Amino acid sequence: MTTYKVGYMIGSLATQSINRKLAKALIRLAPGNLQFSEIPFRDLPLYSYDYDDDFPQVARTFKAAIKASDAILFVTPEYNRSIPGGLKNAIDWASRPYGTNAFAKKPSAVIGTSPGAIGTAVAQQSLRSVLSFCNSPQMNAPEAYIQFTPGMITDDGEVTVESTEAFLRNYMAEFRTFIAHVLTVLPRED
Repeated sequence: MTTYKVGYMIGSLATQSINRKLAKALIRLAPGNLQFSEIPFRDLPLYSYDYDDDFPQVARTFKAAIKASDAILFVTPEYNRSIPGGLKNAIDWASRPYGTNAFAKKPSAVIGTSPGAIGTAVAQQSLRSVLSFCNSPQMNAPEAYIQFTPGMITDDGEVTVESTEAFLRNYMAEFRTFIAHVLTVLPRED
């Protein structure tokens, strides 16, 4: 069975983010042929096309991590009915300058959690719009809007609610299948 390298981005910069807990849970529940590495973006400056001729090293490293991944998993909170500004800034860095978009033809999935009942649904729709423009094939089903409750996921990523664990395990199995399908149709260009 083919092993896929999955880069993941956590939309929140907070060290105690519930979305970081969710990311840990997803990694624990994922099929064994998915290898994960976080793609951090905390240190990126605000994007400006003034950098296009000479990206700073932090941006080159960030963009190279995306390019080295077979697929990208976004785990994001919802800020003011959209995606966090840091995540949008990171996507701007990865997709610029024109003609060097690191997300083009790269399979992606979007998931998130919040204490609210709609569990990041609006942020996910906003992110999907941006990823569509970036030409990133997206896993559209199953959708995953997770309402976070205290104790649902431990700090080390153990899911304590059986039905949530089963749902997340299935979500990751579906993501693996989606990656395989996309990369069969759109093989990676090295």
